[in-house]
Amino acid sequence: MPSNGTLQRIAAWSILVAIGIFALKLAAWWLTGSVALFSDAMESIVNVAASLMAWYALKLAHKPADDNHPFGHHKAEYFSAVMEGVLIVVAALLILREAWFAFFVPRTLEAPALGLAINALAGVANGVWAWFLIKTGRKARSPAMVADGQHLWTDVVTSGGVLFGLILALATGWLWLDPVMAAVVALNILWQGWFMVGHSVQGLMDVAVEQNDLAEIERIVEENRDGTLEFHDLKTREAGRARFIEFHLVVPSEMTVEAAHRICDRIETALEKKMHGVHVTIHVEPAHKAKFV
Repeated sequence: MPSNGTLQRIAAWSILVAIGIFALKLAAWWLTGSVALFSDAMESIVNVAASLMAWYALKLAHKPADDNHPFGHHKAEYFSAVMEGVLIVVAALLILREAWFAFFVPRTLEAPALGLAINALAGVANGVWAWFLIKTGRKARSPAMVADGQHLWTDVVTSGGVLFGLILALATGWLWLDPVMAAVVALNILWQGWFMVGHSVQGLMDVAVEQNDLAEIERIVEENRDGTLEFHDLKTREAGRARFIEFHLVVPSEMTVEAAHRICDRIETALEKKMHGVHVTIHVEPAHKAKFV
């Protein structure tokens, strides 16, 4: 799993990449006057802001626990992803406004070949970086980095649609296709922003770990609880890269505290070895608290 320092360096590079891609798309729009390319450039402004937020969120999320935040700052990444989704929605609305006016007053495209080539170059660079962010973010269990990568991948898809629409407009002379493609881009961005906000809100609501992870937790506890009677009331939640696990462990009434503690240590060590970023809380209970024995 990538270290915290590595993630923060990648997030810093994301800011520079976003600025470079924005400059390319801005040049493509300036050369052509295309409202569809303007919409693509507008989304890149959001990319720059989102990269800044992701960098700050990763920096904040990895701060150690303190007196005011005894469970850490892990959820900061979810706030970044929510804000990124909100910015995407705002950008989509601005693009729709521009497309609406351009539809009734179609614009002749200037230097289309050069503008499209520059925009295509920006799209390829965006795609490579998006793939890298999503892959690294999932490996590191970083919601902010995954959200940033998914947003960039949305930008890649919409850029491809824009290029296709503009090539069709130039081939047919139907200039109204330019604002129509801008509107399609905006609607796609709007959907992605809504999805991103919804996913991040789930994280803020202490969503449980996925079913395959839950099954793995149950297996590890079962394999390492020798000497106990049962475990029950297993609860989990995720907060950024951290996963919190809590359950009740029933032991024989005559078992000493020291013996029970050794078993708890064994279970915790096994969970930490198999699952990175876990925080385990075990409530030891006497035999009469058993539910299934």
